[in-house]
Amino acid sequence: MGLVHEHLDAFPFAGPPMVLERREELLIGEPLPISARALRDHDPIEVVHFSPEYVNRGRTHPKGLFQSDSLRMEIQTMTGRQGFYHRNADVEEFSYQVAGRRVLISELGTITHTAGDFSRIPTGVAHDNLGDADIHLLFYSPGPVVERLPPTRVAECLETPFPGWEPVVQNEMITAMRGGQGEGIGVAPADERLLIGRAKRTDARIPLVRCGQTAWLYATPQILIGQVVAASSDGRLYRRHLDADEIQYQVSGTRTLVTQRGTVDLVPGDFVRIPRGVAFAGLHSGPSTHLVVATVETMPQVAETTKKARPITSAELEALR
Repeated sequence: MGLVHEHLDAFPFAGPPMVLERREELLIGEPLPISARALRDHDPIEVVHFSPEYVNRGRTHPKGLFQSDSLRMEIQTMTGRQGFYHRNADVEEFSYQVAGRRVLISELGTITHTAGDFSRIPTGVAHDNLGDADIHLLFYSPGPVVERLPPTRVAECLETPFPGWEPVVQNEMITAMRGGQGEGIGVAPADERLLIGRAKRTDARIPLVRCGQTAWLYATPQILIGQVVAASSDGRLYRRHLDADEIQYQVSGTRTLVTQRGTVDLVPGDFVRIPRGVAFAGLHSGPSTHLVVATVETMPQVAETTKKARPITSAELEALR
């Protein structure tokens, strides 16, 4: 009989979880026969994969991953300028740099991102990007925002944001809701020298964070964004969120995700959504890092599924261990 522990918690995970002792073969097994519809009569966990290796496809639109009324997740790849300034009317814009290099040019200064950097653009701040084999994740959500860690660096007010820059008139696009396609309010030309010149008249700056440990980085009333860094895990500690979906993105290392809706092997570039109320654990023998987004709203997947979880027995898990 394999005994494991489960941590039963609730958003925003401020207090200690309820700790339960479980028999693993029952926790991940099939329910006993009942007259009503089986409580686990659900589709298996699905995975979305986007390669973390850059491929130049020219200028492309961001690709949607998951979306609810209060959160939109996208992935963007680019080399060269974005080509317009973007201003969110009512959401904060968070980003995570997956690969390559990206210069963020904004009214609150200019800052360069490399792999592993997080940043946040406050609501209403115009910004453009210059990418070099760039892959980054985007998260749009209403504030207010609590930043859990102090910035590692902040944007600078630069006369020349990047070598060869010459100020031109660029379009400025304002979007509502989550900043997705079809949610534009308006577009008009703007003098980019005047836009980025605002940084001279304010002390506010874009903050950037690098974090090499497990931590929550950003919190709003609806979401938490953070990362999990672990040298190894035997998968004997399960978690279950009573009132939040959890979306994970595998940054580095490989990991076996075990859930009550199947087991799946994750590699860098994999996204997975674990619905509320579903117990899950991670198993890996080497170092692993993944991002975590917890959201109180159900987060439907909008990207195409790449693979699905498979059934597994506790004996097979023991063999993996």
